[in-house]
Amino acid sequence: MGIQQDVRSAKRMLVSGVSTAFLALLLPANPARADNAAFDLAGPRIEMKVTRAGKPLPISEVPNLQPGDRLWIHPDFPQDQAARYLLVVAFLRGSTNPPPENWFTRVETWKKQVREEGFVVTVPQDAQQALLFLAPETSGDFSTLRSAVRDKPGVFVRASQDLNQASLDRTRLEKYLSDVRQISDADPKALHDRSVLLARTLGIRLDQQCFERPLEQQASCLTQNTGNLVLDDGHIQSMVAALASGPNSDLIGAVSATPLAGGGFYSAYVGAIVDLARVLSNIRTASFQYIPALVSPKKEQMNLKLNNPPSFRKPMSVIVVGLPAVEGPQLPPLRTVDAKQLYCLQKSPLVLPVEGAPLVFSSDIAHNFVLRVQGKSGSPQDLPARPDASSGGFVVDTRAADAAKLDPEVTGTLRGSWGFEQFDGPNFHLRTSRSAHWGIPAAEESALIVGREDVFHLEAPGAVCVDDLGMQDAQGRDLKTSWKLVKPEELEISVALKDQSAGPVKLKVHQFALGHADELAVQTYSEAAHLEGFVINAGDAQGTLKGSRLDEVDRLEVKGARFAPAKLTRANEKDELRMTVDKANPPALGPHERLVARVALRDGRVLELPTIVEEPRPKVTLVGKNIRPGPVPTAISLGSQEELPLDGQISLLLKTEVPNRFPHNEKIEIATVDEAFSVMLSFVDGSLVLRDAEDLVATLEPMKAFGSSAFGPLQFRPLDPAGGKGDWQPLAVLVRLPVLKEIRCSASLDKPCQLTGTNLYLIDSVASDPQFIHTTPVSTEFLDATLGVPHPGESGLYLRLRDDPSAVSSTTLPVTPEK
Repeated sequence: MGIQQDVRSAKRMLVSGVSTAFLALLLPANPARADNAAFDLAGPRIEMKVTRAGKPLPISEVPNLQPGDRLWIHPDFPQDQAARYLLVVAFLRGSTNPPPENWFTRVETWKKQVREEGFVVTVPQDAQQALLFLAPETSGDFSTLRSAVRDKPGVFVRASQDLNQASLDRTRLEKYLSDVRQISDADPKALHDRSVLLARTLGIRLDQQCFERPLEQQASCLTQNTGNLVLDDGHIQSMVAALASGPNSDLIGAVSATPLAGGGFYSAYVGAIVDLARVLSNIRTASFQYIPALVSPKKEQMNLKLNNPPSFRKPMSVIVVGLPAVEGPQLPPLRTVDAKQLYCLQKSPLVLPVEGAPLVFSSDIAHNFVLRVQGKSGSPQDLPARPDASSGGFVVDTRAADAAKLDPEVTGTLRGSWGFEQFDGPNFHLRTSRSAHWGIPAAEESALIVGREDVFHLEAPGAVCVDDLGMQDAQGRDLKTSWKLVKPEELEISVALKDQSAGPVKLKVHQFALGHADELAVQTYSEAAHLEGFVINAGDAQGTLKGSRLDEVDRLEVKGARFAPAKLTRANEKDELRMTVDKANPPALGPHERLVARVALRDGRVLELPTIVEEPRPKVTLVGKNIRPGPVPTAISLGSQEELPLDGQISLLLKTEVPNRFPHNEKIEIATVDEAFSVMLSFVDGSLVLRDAEDLVATLEPMKAFGSSAFGPLQFRPLDPAGGKGDWQPLAVLVRLPVLKEIRCSASLDKPCQLTGTNLYLIDSVASDPQFIHTTPVSTEFLDATLGVPHPGESGLYLRLRDDPSAVSSTTLPVTPEK
């Protein structure tokens, strides 16, 4: 019942007119097996060669016949062949034009001359199709066959097309099944990748779920359910063009959707056989039934395959064999998988991926392939090539390539024969192996860090020709290295540096067919300084580099200006390094300008740091200043106009440069150079007063601002409302003054005088002359109120204050004689 339902379903799917003979051809006598479409019965042996213009070719290399071709046919039957076969060669000229009687050749295969030498038939002018018939010898057999063909030429034209369709499709499936089994036996792990290539080149539908199974089960999965494997191929369709009743692909598509066809051998093949069943059933008689034979040619041997055993009782079986159509050549539409891909000519093996013509890979029709490359002198080099479906294209033997006679980059053309016709296939872009200048991208020149596995890239035009590479440390030990080609001109290299020390390593690059390796010195480094940012304001000659391990920084360059390290500070586990440039040649930087700072480390590495220029910092000029002493008179005359007594007052006149007008919330900071004491002057507390929009007066009373412990050089800087800080500028030297009361001296010059007062520890040394030839230093442990000093000279005594020992002050305190 199940088979009957399948048959009814197939009938509904097919074009009208499928007779009951359809079942007789598709189904065996035993309905439990619906596999007679397998064509697994060996038929009679026949050899055949075709000669055109004096050149012979075996039938396996002939895609089409042409008028005038000489067909040598040899029935290669065994010596003990009991049944006598009559062989009839018939030529047709379309479905609506019966062929003349002389287009039929009758050959008695049992005759000695035919058995030993074969016979020759010439393709007549205007012929379009050719068939062979093998019929059991009976009276009237020849005339019966000839009449059947002449009465219904369209039936046999269609039979010729379907036989060719099925035979050509069968070669694709057989090639696929054979290669899958061979790959599975040799290298099961390669089955996935090779099967994908097989499917692409042969036009096979691949079941990806098979690769989810264990390795040992994948091959059997890939070769089962063959009813859905073979995809339609436009090239084959053009070689066996269909009749006006519709292209074979329509019928094949319909049949492959039915349960019956799905359980058959494979879709395209079943479609052709179903059509044959319908066609040949229309000419069955009481004496003869026609059974199809597929051709699986190997050289001259046709290798006929039958799907039903011949019958020698009425109705006796007539074997129908399709020969190539009589037409012009339909050249294979080979095309590259990637027209932009670049290949290395000397790679061994060199595989050129192509697709678009499955018969090139599954049959012998395409042969004598070479890859032709043009030499510098204009003479070509032809390198042998062969189609290899499991490799996904053509495998080229490049051993004979002479790179010295070729340009660095050449174009190769795949050339071959399609039957008797020579044709040019696709072109390929090729490079030749030769020594190259290898380079590492600038951004990766410092990429190799010891203590880890690292990755870098290597660039050269000949990267596609690299066969192998390796790396060695300074002691010549090999480093574990892996690599891959990521672009035709770029390699990605991974190297294990976990247990290595920083220093030079050697990289050796081997190219195909070159006897020597290219060598490149590469530097490995310890962990580099970490750069967080470079802060610089427009108009500045200095900036601040932030990060960690900044002690490794040698210099920094921005827009051609070179900055040198000035002062390194560290806080909260972060480094800040002030970088300065020659103030005479500061870089011209604009606010918000985006640029890249190149930071050079001491070990030679150069790191790039994106930087954004900030707004200019406030800038003022000290126009003038006035220092006034404290309210309490002192006996000390200060030796420098830059000295500011702690109890005194200083006023300074400042002019703004950036911005061009003082904002009303501007501030001036005054501090000691170590910034231990600091004060902020502002308009709010009255310590800043505008003279006009561009000038202001700042007033500082140190004792009130700092207390009694501040001393030493003072500096000032402007602060804008946004918090921007200008450069520190020197202001004055803050000094604390001792109070001198009297000097007592004896008449004897050998006895020192006695200086009395308070805070005498603020004195560094005392002398009787400004050159400090006769001097008395003050000990750092001194805290008394009386100090022994030299006898004053005519100008009195000279002092160096501890807060400013570089200046020489004086005192004219009168001398009191000692009683």
